[in-house]
Amino acid sequence: MYGILIFADLTLAVVTLIVAPVAGVRASRPWLYSLAALAVARLAAALLLLTGGLLLADARLSVQVPLALLPAAGAAVRPGRTAAHVAAAGSALSVWWLLAPFAPQDTVPVLAGSVAALGVVAALSTAIAGRRDTGSRAARLPWLTAAFLLVPAVTLAVAGRADATAGGHRHGDAGRISVAQLTGPQTPIPAVRVTLTAARSTVTLASGRTVDALTFNGSSPGPEIRAVRGQLIEVTLVNTDVAEGVTVHWHGVDVPNAEDGVPGVTQDAVAPGGRHVYRFVPTRAGTFWYHTHRDALLNVERGLFGALIVEEPGAVAEQVDRTAFVHAWPAGGADVVALDRDDRPARQDAAAGRTVRLRLVNSSAEPQTIRVSGTPFAVAAIDGNEVRGATPLSPGTELLLAAGGRYDVTFTMPDGPVTAAVSDAPGATLTLSPGGASGPVTADAGERFDPLAYGAGPATETGAYQRTYDLRLDDGFGFSQGRLSYVSSLINGRLYPAVPTLEVAEGELVRMRIASRSVVEHPFHLHGHRVRVLSRNGEPATGSPWWTDTLNISTGEVYEVVFRADNPGIWMDHCHNFQHGANGMIMHLAYEGVTTPYTGEHAPE
Repeated sequence: MYGILIFADLTLAVVTLIVAPVAGVRASRPWLYSLAALAVARLAAALLLLTGGLLLADARLSVQVPLALLPAAGAAVRPGRTAAHVAAAGSALSVWWLLAPFAPQDTVPVLAGSVAALGVVAALSTAIAGRRDTGSRAARLPWLTAAFLLVPAVTLAVAGRADATAGGHRHGDAGRISVAQLTGPQTPIPAVRVTLTAARSTVTLASGRTVDALTFNGSSPGPEIRAVRGQLIEVTLVNTDVAEGVTVHWHGVDVPNAEDGVPGVTQDAVAPGGRHVYRFVPTRAGTFWYHTHRDALLNVERGLFGALIVEEPGAVAEQVDRTAFVHAWPAGGADVVALDRDDRPARQDAAAGRTVRLRLVNSSAEPQTIRVSGTPFAVAAIDGNEVRGATPLSPGTELLLAAGGRYDVTFTMPDGPVTAAVSDAPGATLTLSPGGASGPVTADAGERFDPLAYGAGPATETGAYQRTYDLRLDDGFGFSQGRLSYVSSLINGRLYPAVPTLEVAEGELVRMRIASRSVVEHPFHLHGHRVRVLSRNGEPATGSPWWTDTLNISTGEVYEVVFRADNPGIWMDHCHNFQHGANGMIMHLAYEGVTTPYTGEHAPE
């Protein structure tokens, strides 16, 4: 519902841009009535959005609607040329502030500046009208248009200056803790020791398509790393010839900050011929994955990723345990969605009666929908977090998997085939069957799986929140990668590096409210922590505690999440659609007293 309202408001704004100049020129009642009606419709949309959460509607109700409605209503009641000019300017300004979102702390100056601009328009209109009566040629110049264009010009100049002058992280302050000190255990002998060698290569998909790829150890996905919770893992990264440099980020694993693999924040990128050693002890069992965080927009897509599976000590493994990446490969000039490298239907033997665990990982930039057909199944884990009281779901139930997210699907193998299929990608299917010869089986599309109410009831959080942060995700104009662009990547009206860092102290319970006013989906990922979802659009979570590290936020959704600040460092918090991240949808979470000695690229471009 709220997504529809955001699209409706955007449509009304576009119509307003068409009607406003005509109403300003003609100054007739029908056109002014139309302008007022559009403003009333936008007010109605804003009030309905308010029922989904204040963050969806605050800018609309505080600035956008008043700028459009009040002048238009005044002109409709008492029409005149000056009133029409002010109404047209107010309506256009209203749309401008929708297309160029501002930071919440800028609401008062934005509103005051807009009112002042309307005052200038009114004064110019009155002055020009008098001079036109005397036949003045200067009065016929487009003064009103020039006056109005000053508003977006000043806005963009301020935004560009904010981007250019935004401060980075503190570097090397005396008496503080450096990120470089926040390492994993350095002296014990590791229980798991792996070398990952990054190199340029070629990957061939099942269909025969080839990819100009980057690989770990000559393969993509890279080698699956398996360990037991509590074991020390040591991974040596070697860069053979990846010119951009390479790091390894352990997605979903709460590693010490120095092991997080973010260039410019927790380490320098590993140049060709170089190496870097990561050492950490996973504290939770589950399905995780690793990928480069240097030029991630291109280099994850080209193949620098793999699985990290952490098991409980003494756990009895499922008899069939398969990890499958949903990946969009850049093959032949277009993305080809596959399960691992299988862009043609794949088969696997699984004897009837065996327990099966499918570990589904979305390593592509967009959310992917997967359907499991042929048997009832359960979602046993989300992002490596066990689901308590998981119950069987009907065959065909849709699983929306966020970019970077993971679902563990479990079932008992029946006598017939079971197929996991990626929607809108006919070749991306995996069919398990006794003997492994059966082709894909399908079921009617079912309802979409909703973690908010799945599984057993949650435990109650104790203690008060020490900090609350509100994040508004928007589309709009901004200076992205050094140029003016319209992007779906703003956080509170800002693009990286102008997005303020969130500061916390160790031990605090932190609440975040995240609202998407964007027309695209954003999979938000906080490094070094998992968050617990408390509510969505005001509806509380009632199922198993929903812990996640990559939360897919759709248009018009408002999530309230909480996490414990228990892992000191400077952590990246960003959209896991790497294009959005490269455009500027990045911020950082910094603990008090922590600094970084590293300089260079922070963004996963």
